[in-house]
Amino acid sequence: MNAATPPSAESLRAALAGLLDGLPPTQAAKAVERLIANYRGTTPTDAPVLRDRSDVAAYAAYRMPATFEAVRGVLDALRDAAPEWVPGTHTDVGGGTGAASWAVAEAWEEAPPRTTVLDWAEPALTLGRELAAGTFDAEWRRERIGTALKLADADLVTVSYVLKELTEADRTALVTEAARAARAVVIVEPGTPDGYERIIAARTLLIDAGFTVAAPCPHSGACPIVPGTDWCHFSARVSRSSLHRKVKGGSLPYEDEKYSYVAATRFPVTPAVSRVTRRPQIRKGLVQLDLCGPDGLGRETVTKRHGPLYKQARDAEWGDSWPPETD
Repeated sequence: MNAATPPSAESLRAALAGLLDGLPPTQAAKAVERLIANYRGTTPTDAPVLRDRSDVAAYAAYRMPATFEAVRGVLDALRDAAPEWVPGTHTDVGGGTGAASWAVAEAWEEAPPRTTVLDWAEPALTLGRELAAGTFDAEWRRERIGTALKLADADLVTVSYVLKELTEADRTALVTEAARAARAVVIVEPGTPDGYERIIAARTLLIDAGFTVAAPCPHSGACPIVPGTDWCHFSARVSRSSLHRKVKGGSLPYEDEKYSYVAATRFPVTPAVSRVTRRPQIRKGLVQLDLCGPDGLGRETVTKRHGPLYKQARDAEWGDSWPPETD
């Protein structure tokens, strides 16, 4: 496929730019506030929260850039662990307006997979199809995301910001079905304690189904975090639109999207030796790195005496693999 517009954060923002034309800013902000409140509650899977086009437009303009950046960060980690792998087919479960599909199309831009987006909300699918037109090809199909869902076999299945909307039984059924259908599964949730708990539950199901964890973990063993003491999450920088600033009352041109995730595969991968689990602490003459490695959680201090490694530590970011690869 030769896309007229390459998929990217910039092209997504451009596609979203005219989405709210004709919708008063105050109305858009109120729609987003209502939808956020709804999503923080219990959402039955047979009652779509996105009711109509104005709901979808407001929420897409508000949430798609953050979801895109989070999924892009996860796909970067998956590609680091499996640099030669290129998916030919992709299913975006609960994909809504397709933010994760934009990230997948960008990640494998030279040979984008054939994508199918599944969601219960027809207005979201319709708008997603419009936004993606001229950028990447996808089939947009209405499906109830629950225990009855049957997925076609696919190289890659993504499930981003969906599990919170489901009952525990539906979550288990969805992850189990994704494991049956896919060669690689990527699951992303909000970077909150309960989001992390859902990721850990999904990670366990994937490992039990025979998958290997590709990222973020350096192993497929038990998570070393003691339940209730902390949670594993990462951060993606997102450019803020005027709608973001209006809803959140902020003035900064960016915000940080916190997310938790697991990427697992049925094929061999090379996970990170260890991963930076917090923002590096830079002090005079030293850098402190909180790491998760094969032996569990730990902290490494890198000083000027370490030579080139010190500069690499100063450049390291939260979520990076460590130590950096050397040629």
